[in-house]
Amino acid sequence: MTPRAIVTDIEGTTSSISFVHDILFPYSRSRLADHVRAHADRLTALLDAVRIEAGEREMSVDACIAQLVAWHDADRKIGPLKTLQGIIWAEGFAAGELQGHAYADAVAGLRRWHARGIPLYVYSSGSVAAQKLLFGHSSWGDLTPLFSGYFDTAIGGKKEMASYLAIADALALAPSDLLFLSDVEAELAAAREAGLSTILLVRDGPLPDGPFPAAASFDAILPEVLSA
Repeated sequence: MTPRAIVTDIEGTTSSISFVHDILFPYSRSRLADHVRAHADRLTALLDAVRIEAGEREMSVDACIAQLVAWHDADRKIGPLKTLQGIIWAEGFAAGELQGHAYADAVAGLRRWHARGIPLYVYSSGSVAAQKLLFGHSSWGDLTPLFSGYFDTAIGGKKEMASYLAIADALALAPSDLLFLSDVEAELAAAREAGLSTILLVRDGPLPDGPFPAAASFDAILPEVLSA
């Protein structure tokens, strides 16, 4: 049965993990402190969010920067950090210093499904703003017209069943109507528990003989033959 919508992860699924970790993360990390100091007056809400997350209401700007740097280095999925990364990346994309990566087979698959009228959505730990930047400034051009919507961890953690139920509810679809693509088995387990169909993307190495249908690329994904 063809799914009524497809939800895809980004890192390791549509795009290279190395792009995020070797290009995007170092870019924001090297500019984080200077950016906050230069724009602290218009980042008051973000800095207050840092203080709330850290449980220290009286943190100075420098202390907030230190906390953001620590979260960044630990790759923490913290809301204010993800927002700040998105702001810094937006400047880089606008300046032409960054260009989003997407696998050729992922672009072809997304275009193929879009042409068939299957709504496509993104669910990533990166902020919605960052998702739009990556797809909007990709090496394949602006891919955002392919997507009907975006979800980040504001709807819940990616390893939590409730998040996938919330996505289905937001789309006014039954969970069984959705197909979720990811390279992380814990995410797929949560999605399957919620009732979604799932496919594991394995970009490197042999396909595992595991609990999830697996594919090496989007070329091998034929959603019409999937079962929940």
